Order: sequence, then C-alpha cells, then structure tokens
Amino acid sequence: AELGLEELQKYVDTLIVIPNQNLFRIANEKTTFSDAFKLADNVLHIGIRGVTDLMVMPGLINLDFADIETVMSEMGKAMIGTGEAEGEDRAISAAEAAISNPLLDNVSMKGAQGILINITGGGDMTLFEVDAAANRVREEVDENAYIIFGATFDQAMEGRVRVSVLATGIDSRDNKSETSPISQSEDSEKEKFKWPYSQSENMQDKTLETKPAEQVSEGAKWGSNIYDIPAYLRRKK
Repeated sequence: AELGLEELQKYVDTLIVIPNQNLFRIANEKTTFSDAFKLADNVLHIGIRGVTDLMVMPGLINLDFADIETVMSEMGKAMIGTGEAEGEDRAISAAEAAISNPLLDNVSMKGAQGILINITGGGDMTLFEVDAAANRVREEVDENAYIIFGATFDQAMEGRVRVSVLATGIDSRDNKSETSPISQSEDSEKEKFKWPYSQSENMQDKTLETKPAEQVSEGAKWGSNIYDIPAYLRRKK
C-alpha cells in the first residue's frame, strides 16, 4: 500500500490518506463493515463538496478555479476535515470539529502551505460568524501559510453552520533545507518590502542620473515623430 501511495503521489497534485484503523474512532460495536467505510466516504464527500460549493453556490464570499488551483496545485500530502454545529458559538464549534478530524492521525495542519476554508450556513448565518470560524482555523496554522476562505448559503442549513477545511502541502516544510534564524529573519524583512515587479530589483542601489531640462515645444513633448503628435496640436503649427 505504501509503495502504491508513493507511485500515486507522482501523478497527483494533492493526496489525502485515511488509515483504515482510524475507522474505529468514528464507529461503534454495531457499525457494519460497509457502513464504516461509508462514514469515511461521507467525510471526504462533505469536504470536497465544500470546495466545489465555493465556486458554484451563491454566497457571501465566492472563489474561482484559480483560487482553488493556487492552494491545491503540486502541494503533495493534504488533510481534510469538516464540522457542523448549532446553537450558541456554533461557528467556532464547527471550526474546532473541522480541524480535529478523527480519521487523520499524526497529521497536523500547523505546517501546511495552503489552507482552504469554506463556511456554509442558512440565511441566518452572520458575517461575524464567518469571521469567527475563519479566525479559529487561522490560529492553528503557520503565519506564513497561504489562506483563502469563502462562505456559501444553503437553506437546508438553517440554524446550523458547517465548516470545511482543506490543508495542503503538509509535508513540504520538512523537505526544505533549514536555515539559521538570523538569515530567516533577514530574508523575511526583505520580503516585506519587496516590490512585486522585477524592475524594482534592477532599480535598487542605482543612482539616478539627472539632466538639465531641455527647452522643447509643446508639440515635441508627445514624441520626436510628428505622427506621435495629436492632430489638433499639429494643426497649430
């Protein structure tokens, strides 16, 4: 099985593994063999539906495929969790249930590179509840993780809130070479002030040459080529 997973990981962007022995955590003595696997399938179904609903269901905050691709593309191992709650503090309770998935052991989202959060509720779901659920998940992950979240409506969820969390790139930090704390802090400080355009790097540590202003006609300011001058200015000549 492990060899199969290693081979499969070469061909997929994101891989979620649920150990069979963890089914005992959600089953009881009366749970049949087939029903136990259905419970695991249901967790995956709700989690994946939470991702697709962000793109196709109307909501407070919707995402597009590019957002999903950013979190899932070439991210390696992942974990998924979902939680549902009602009553007081239902949003936070649902978020806590989502980040403590009993089907996944020895897997923590603290080192995840990407986090996708979907908060689903009925028409009574408030903006503050969405914010509270998202912030509860943020507390569990690295401050440098790329986090996107959305919120969708489902009239069947009236009175309840469901939180689905997909954490990707869980094992990617372990594969990176370690650097000293000093170099890490220096790099992070530089990154804070780094312009998004490559031209800015070429402009650093260069002295700008100043030239005296040249006396030019109003029309020449548009360019040396007469056809660069607007027609209404050319007619003034």
